[in-house]
Amino acid sequence: MDILDARGLSCPEPVIMIKKAMESCEDAYEIIVDNAVSRENVTRFAEHNGYSVRITEKAGEYTLAITR
Repeated sequence: MDILDARGLSCPEPVIMIKKAMESCEDAYEIIVDNAVSRENVTRFAEHNGYSVRITEKAGEYTLAITR
């Protein structure tokens, strides 16, 4: 599983990154974002596509563990 680094990017770029990654049809992904809007949009996109999302926050950065 690759870790996608979307820090410094604003939406919709993090959503596009996870969408492209999901084309590989893996069961798990991890993406790091640094703003609440990206966190919410990536979470919404992943859940809409049948994944569950676990979010951890550290020093203003959010790591989203996305699993099927």
